[in-house]
Amino acid sequence: MKKAIFILIGVAMIAGCTPSPQPINYGTDLCNHCQMTIVDRQHAGEAVTRKGKVYKFDAIECMVNYVNVHQESEWAILLAGDYNRPGEMIDALTGSYLISKAIPSPMGAYLSAFANTEEAGMVQSEKGGEIYDWSQLRTKLGPNTPQ
Repeated sequence: MKKAIFILIGVAMIAGCTPSPQPINYGTDLCNHCQMTIVDRQHAGEAVTRKGKVYKFDAIECMVNYVNVHQESEWAILLAGDYNRPGEMIDALTGSYLISKAIPSPMGAYLSAFANTEEAGMVQSEKGGEIYDWSQLRTKLGPNTPQ
């Protein structure tokens, strides 16, 4: 009986530590990087550590800057607000990013995320700008991009 209880406790502890994102409470939650209120559903970001701690960001550029100064192995989940689907998040590692002066973002980097390169390209053809993948974006913004 005691063995079964210990097994159940162990399973519960493992299940409780699975990293998962949390919904962003727009208009209430604060950015973990700049402390501004998160209101823009097209440009928000979220990062979850391997231990399950959730960090929320008012702009993708805030998330990139935050992630750039922390260990790569720390992150289990990175999400970016989908420009074409406000309020929905995409996998930041596989998304495509457009920096276009025609699309302002909350912290002034003119950065928007898209589910794929095709969607980013369609908006780029209308608005101009440059398309980046996650790795290129991290290099472009660097660890200390001014906000």
